[in-house]
Amino acid sequence: MSDDEDYLDKSPAAARMGKAAEYLVAASCILATGGELNVSTSLVDDEGVDLVFHRRGSSATLAVQVKARMSTGTQIQQGRLMAFVRSQTFQPRTDLDMLFVAVDVERGAIMMGWLIPSGTFGEMVTEPNSKGRFRFSASMKPDSKDRWSPFRLSAAELPERILARLAELEKVGAE
Repeated sequence: MSDDEDYLDKSPAAARMGKAAEYLVAASCILATGGELNVSTSLVDDEGVDLVFHRRGSSATLAVQVKARMSTGTQIQQGRLMAFVRSQTFQPRTDLDMLFVAVDVERGAIMMGWLIPSGTFGEMVTEPNSKGRFRFSASMKPDSKDRWSPFRLSAAELPERILARLAELEKVGAE
């Protein structure tokens, strides 16, 4: 078991840190788009949806499952983000994306992220491990060409990519 997985399973603060990271993503996207994006959260997270993005004046929505890892974790310090997605709750659909983010806890800021449509994620991951989890492991190195690098985003690129995904969903809904 990796340090990061162990940390998430055992730390009493893990849920609090994860929720804070979700709100950090939500707030930074609203602020960076001048209020163009709005975000809703779920009271109960039983469908793997943490945030739902909506563009002002549009009916399209993008559901996002957020998997955050903190800069204090060994994997992040070594330049890798590793996270697990439960196969039991993972249901790919057109309007669901997976967002993996590295968070700098000292600055309270997103370091980088990977926004991956759930269908694409489902096609790219291998079989679940013995605990029924899909493993996501991506390099944070800027020159990395791992299979997840096409989805890697800076904190500044994330809100624009979400707006682009909403535009794609709007087109699909209009057809």
